[in-house]
Amino acid sequence: MKKTVLIAIALLAGVSSMAQETPAKFKLYGFLRNYAAIDTREVNGGTHDLYYYMPKDQLLGADGTTDLNSGLNWKFISLTTRLGLDFSGYEYQGMGISGKVEADFYSLNGTGSASTIAQFRLRQAYLSLTNNMNNGDRLVMTFGQTWHPMGADLPHGICLESGAPFGPFNRSPQVMVHWTHGHLTLTGGLLYLSQYLPMDAEAGAKSVAPYKYGMPEEYFGITTNYGAFVSKLGFTNIMTKPVRTTPDKYRASGLLDALSAFYYCQYTKDLFQVKAKVAYAQSGEHMNILSGYGLAAFDAAAHEYTYTPMQDLTAYVSAQYGKKFQVLGMIGYMKQLGTTEDILGATVLNKSVADGGNLWINTAAATNIQQAVRFTPTLLWNMGKFQIGLEYDYTVAQFGNSGIARNARGLYDDADCHWIGNHRILWMTKFNF
Repeated sequence: MKKTVLIAIALLAGVSSMAQETPAKFKLYGFLRNYAAIDTREVNGGTHDLYYYMPKDQLLGADGTTDLNSGLNWKFISLTTRLGLDFSGYEYQGMGISGKVEADFYSLNGTGSASTIAQFRLRQAYLSLTNNMNNGDRLVMTFGQTWHPMGADLPHGICLESGAPFGPFNRSPQVMVHWTHGHLTLTGGLLYLSQYLPMDAEAGAKSVAPYKYGMPEEYFGITTNYGAFVSKLGFTNIMTKPVRTTPDKYRASGLLDALSAFYYCQYTKDLFQVKAKVAYAQSGEHMNILSGYGLAAFDAAAHEYTYTPMQDLTAYVSAQYGKKFQVLGMIGYMKQLGTTEDILGATVLNKSVADGGNLWINTAAATNIQQAVRFTPTLLWNMGKFQIGLEYDYTVAQFGNSGIARNARGLYDDADCHWIGNHRILWMTKFNF
């Protein structure tokens, strides 16, 4: 009898425990995607130039007039095929838990011909804890790698770069808290950079090293949602340590302090949607913006560096209409606004940039680009889960002339610049599952 009672108590305890849990639901998703692109000149970009930043500057041949970077070139790449798993619906004592694991065949490894081999890389991996309060408010905490709040809202298009560098583009490990009250959501949290990196003054390239010795990136934002109209305002601050060791082997001090902000709005009615975003970025190269920073001062006795961030303005307007047959596209603009302080004229570091100044600009594209415009009308045909897209991309960029020095704020005079444009035709096939 005693044994039977103990078994019954154990079973009741198990039922009670199960009653506190709701099993999760899982959904596998992904797509197969192929791209073909034709350009009228050489371009700077990643993943066989499919992640397209900017056209390359002119490269004059031996005759002094022929531009060696001009001329048709094309590529056909079956990359960026994606696999993902969403889970949702799990509850424990009133707390909901959901999340995502997502990866694609994107990164390329090896050197030479081996660089054509795609690797499976992690895009997102996060979980969210949700608490629906009695007063109707909602509290959500997100842990893991997902879209940076400043780069989450992308323009309409089929291109791989999704509008970058005319808008922020970044996914980062983060801890983010969202509190929703009615139509208002407040968001705040900390981020760490891993895949999208700032410039390293010691290496002269993008590197995680200056971020590791700084502070976590801080974010605060406000979102309003009134059905058809959504708007977001956000601010982010990042502190990095571009120089850890002086050339004469002393521990360096001094942090780069950079503040960025953005405003985003979206309107949707039936089959029509329009988006717009404007961002002001200081040292925004980790957002895939063509930004950077300079050295403003150096105290040799204290081994202290003082930095000045490059300021950039990026903006886009994007629209889409239709369902089975869609017309979409964007107009984007970016411009460097100069550093916040004058750049130190004397060379201090052994690894200064090639253009002679204490200035480090995003090396994903040519470092002498000062402003640019992009126009991308696109047609998309949806046949169930199968899509065919055709996009025309015209990008024109202003380059500083070769041999011309920047001014004290890191800019070129317009008289010392020239414009270079590239026409791109992009074709895409995609099957979603």
